[in-house]
Amino acid sequence: MTWWCTGIRWIDGRPAIGWYGQGPGRGERNSPLVYGQQLAFAARGERRCLGVRRAGRRTPCPTARTVPGPAGNAQCPECARLDRSFSVAADTNAADPRTYRVYLAWFGPGLVKVGITAEERGSARLLEQGAVTWAWLGRGPLMATRRTEELLRAALGVPDRIAYARKRAVRGHLPPGPERAAEVAALHARAAALEGWPESLERVECEVADHVEAFGIAALPAPARAVTEMVPGGTVSGRLVGAAGPDLHFADGLVVDTRLLAGWELTAPGETSATDVPVAGIPPVAPAVPAEQDGLF
Repeated sequence: MTWWCTGIRWIDGRPAIGWYGQGPGRGERNSPLVYGQQLAFAARGERRCLGVRRAGRRTPCPTARTVPGPAGNAQCPECARLDRSFSVAADTNAADPRTYRVYLAWFGPGLVKVGITAEERGSARLLEQGAVTWAWLGRGPLMATRRTEELLRAALGVPDRIAYARKRAVRGHLPPGPERAAEVAALHARAAALEGWPESLERVECEVADHVEAFGIAALPAPARAVTEMVPGGTVSGRLVGAAGPDLHFADGLVVDTRLLAGWELTAPGETSATDVPVAGIPPVAPAVPAEQDGLF
């Protein structure tokens, strides 16, 4: 049976690499990651579309299309469109009856966003995005949380998304925990004081949480370079010291975005001829201005 990498999975607050088996008895499995362990793997064959995963089950791509190496999503255009047709983010599933939560996510000084996630997922969405510090703002029906999200974005001037390149560039230069928590708490207070929240949304008191231990932030070196794509025979090896969102951080400053691993069959390096993996340097990012100094407070 061939096992295709599906990227990182955050399970009970810990990172793991996901796999999808194609063949008799196909299914999914996970390989837990441990900080400090040596990792070595090579890409074999071609990068393939992983199909569509819905409600914990994966439907394979009917044509097993190839996917470009630099693409951040291991899906062909057809499967990506089908996947998005069920997406909460795309507002295509407004009848979802589940309870949702609005959150405030902090990735670095001044790098803050507001978003929503299904309550049943807990903090998984925050882990997947690489949120270092965060807090809940409210809970309620999907459309009420969506309206609240838009209200807070407009009133507080926070973006709807932050590029992963900025998140990873500041990860090795974060301020101490109390400073992180203070920035989140201050913005939470500002959000709570706004008028116009939907009546069906239940407010949540500020309890700032931190993912420093889950991500291994304390041991992270300053990110120096990142893999830009995997190629047939391309190898990666090194000592894993942390993970945040989709990124694996190695002791030598290398960062591997596991979204680029998805769709590849990964093997031990000795099973295929070695080829260099394309990498690019990570330029230092000037610290963003904290929100309270940027006209928000």
